[in-house]
Amino acid sequence: MAALDQDEPLPTTPVAQAGGPPPVAARLVPLPAPRPAWLGHPRLRRSSAISQYAAGAALEALGDDASKVTVGSMRLGVVVCAMSGGVAYSRRFYGETLQDPATASPLLFPETVMNAPASHVAACLNCPGINYTLVGDPGMFLQGLALGAAWLAEGLVDGCLVVGTEEVDWPVGNALRLFLRSVIHSGGAGALYLRREPPETGGVELQCVTRAWSFAAGSSPRQAAMRMRLELPKGHPSDLLCDSTRGIHRADADELAAWRDWTGARLSPKRILGEGLAAASAWQCVAACDAVKRGRHGAANVSVVGPNQQAIGARFGAVRNS
Repeated sequence: MAALDQDEPLPTTPVAQAGGPPPVAARLVPLPAPRPAWLGHPRLRRSSAISQYAAGAALEALGDDASKVTVGSMRLGVVVCAMSGGVAYSRRFYGETLQDPATASPLLFPETVMNAPASHVAACLNCPGINYTLVGDPGMFLQGLALGAAWLAEGLVDGCLVVGTEEVDWPVGNALRLFLRSVIHSGGAGALYLRREPPETGGVELQCVTRAWSFAAGSSPRQAAMRMRLELPKGHPSDLLCDSTRGIHRADADELAAWRDWTGARLSPKRILGEGLAAASAWQCVAACDAVKRGRHGAANVSVVGPNQQAIGARFGAVRNS
């Protein structure tokens, strides 16, 4: 958040590749100091970094309500969104399997499963409620918000935690560079905690989530981005646009075209924090909510134009307490 406030890109670190190719530049999550007590939970001791990031973001988002979930006094739904998933343990497991299947460690395999982070989060919270993992491009985090809002509207849960999480390893960073040479991969997590009841003072509300406009339904990415834009309010000059541009013209052209008439302030977290895939769209929403909560903007539109799947948007506004 300090980096976003200062408009100062986080530093990069070279991540070595197997076989000797040049290292991949990435923005890594720093080790926490001091070490959080929750990292000592049995389910996290051998978990992959992606699950630890998810648990950290989840507990921060829940705040005091985490204890209510743990003792069973409230029903919590969990939605975890990812694109590449647990790549670090996948790389290790498949590497060991190819080298010698007889000695490949079975302890690594559970962390290769896409729903491992959601399972770990639920275990840490002692949460037996509804628990989904959504796999797709960065737009899945906004679909997760829509799903959580639907659960609340139907009375299935008292609150819903929506998490976007990713981890860094060279296979993903190298794959990204095949499409966008100058993109910087990053990892981490972000989370929003949805409740039906507004807080007593302040707070931010999810006002809407657009339809997910697919690139594969006879629509180009630019057309999908335009349709997403039309579903969101035009906005006031005092509103914020939190977009998914990376500062790479070829990759950003469709989204920039969709928002060319925007007259309010803009924030592009990926330019500062890197391409965090599903985590990056979570950071966009967290940054938008933070700006509204701090009174910097009356409302904020979030725009996500994914790399290969969909364009989707959301709007957040300040809660008007009576």
